[in-house]
Amino acid sequence: MNVKQAGSGSDVDERLTALVTNSNAVRAVTAAVEGTIGPKGLDTMLVDRAGGVIITNDGVTILDKMDVNHPAAKMLINIAKAQQEEVGDGTTTATLIAGALVAEGVNQVLRGVPVARIIEGIRFGVQYAVEQLAQRSLPIEKLEQPILHNIAMVAGREYEDIARLVVQAARLIGSPKLQDKHFRLSEIITAKVGADNEVFMGVVIDKERMNKEMPQAMDNARILIIDDALEPENIGDEALGTEAGFRRYLDLQNEFRANILKIVEQNINVVLVDRGVHADAEEILTDAGVLVVQRIAAKELRRAADHTGAKMIKRTGLKKEAGELVKYIGYAEKVYEDEKLEQLRVVGGQGKPMATILVGASTQEVAGERERIAKDAASSVQAATTGGYVPGGGAIEVAVARALEQTRTRVKGMAVYGVDCVVNALKHPLAQIVENAGYNPLEKVEEVVAAQVGTGQDCLAIDCETGLIADMLSLGVVDPVPVKIHAVKAAGEVAIAILRIDTIIKKREDNAASKDQDPSDF
Repeated sequence: MNVKQAGSGSDVDERLTALVTNSNAVRAVTAAVEGTIGPKGLDTMLVDRAGGVIITNDGVTILDKMDVNHPAAKMLINIAKAQQEEVGDGTTTATLIAGALVAEGVNQVLRGVPVARIIEGIRFGVQYAVEQLAQRSLPIEKLEQPILHNIAMVAGREYEDIARLVVQAARLIGSPKLQDKHFRLSEIITAKVGADNEVFMGVVIDKERMNKEMPQAMDNARILIIDDALEPENIGDEALGTEAGFRRYLDLQNEFRANILKIVEQNINVVLVDRGVHADAEEILTDAGVLVVQRIAAKELRRAADHTGAKMIKRTGLKKEAGELVKYIGYAEKVYEDEKLEQLRVVGGQGKPMATILVGASTQEVAGERERIAKDAASSVQAATTGGYVPGGGAIEVAVARALEQTRTRVKGMAVYGVDCVVNALKHPLAQIVENAGYNPLEKVEEVVAAQVGTGQDCLAIDCETGLIADMLSLGVVDPVPVKIHAVKAAGEVAIAILRIDTIIKKREDNAASKDQDPSDF
């Protein structure tokens, strides 16, 4: 039996319906981001039901905010999110390559190539491409190398001020910290309306002090960080209705006040609290001239602890002897509130050195986009520092595709068609970049292939300003190797997963209603 695929204009074997349906869904997702890639890529406007607007060029933001229901499309979006979480950039490239792999794979299957052979060839091709990318890596030997600025410029969409901030911060932090697997340079970035672009050694807490009676600034700060609410322990309403329960309530209140007085006695002059602060604690600490900030985000609290050398403490920990609290205190040269930006700064901490990148913007919408751009630039700079860089602009993918074509004789049987899928998919980023710049993608890709073969230079691609062949390394158009490797791996994984789907079956809803159904309904 044959079924007609809507809009396809041709008959498709019923057993391939799921494959073609999934391919169409993947194509729809790819189409949403392909117009953003390259120096001439355009922005996308995302509008929610409440009228909220996001204008962005960032692939993962577009994918994350899209209203998508199709499971295959969601798989592609999830792989882009994984790319973002792992290396912080390259989501559009990963999506384009994945979409091209699925499309090429489906075309081969429709020609009669078994899916298993396609998958075999894709696995071989992806593995070979990853090896080639690693072999062609150029190392970052010193953070002072000008190429680092070029990497930030490419990932930062040609924003000179953002690239300068990111590179300055990277140099302040140093190579050992950048190569720490647990450190993310992108996490030190914050964008604020009305702020000036700035990099400084210290951390930002996006909160104000509890009340204006507290000091605005504190030199030689002794800091206590409470990873809890600064409130008395709770007692249940039932217990409170008894005489013994009421006495327990009074005891807890008195114990709480005594614990707050311990903070004052230890000359602690800055208190940072994860959750709320009780009115009694606020009054005592205000009278003592202590600067208190409450309801701080967990990430900011951890950074403050690391920077100041403080050990976080729970509210029950305040029951310790007064002398024991000294072990939990952190120190900083200065803690002060920036009233204009409504945030607290902690600088000169005696713990781990920390830098903050503050990116200024004119409106909240612009602030969000500039923060995303800065995070991409920071992620790319860190990735290049740890894994090196390669020519960008689609040049390296074409070079790897050419090398992969030479391996076809090493692949048995029809698996060679799966290798061809990878070859064509690797050329797709360049094709889309030049198409977005207003050139014929087929013509320009062939020009690049011929130029690379003729000169033996893998760094050649298209200058989007002139449409001519150019050396990407000379132009400073470079990309981090880890971003490229992860994009190719991720694209291969999702393409194989989608191509393996043979049948789509709607799941039974496991809820009370279905359990109560009469057996005769089935």
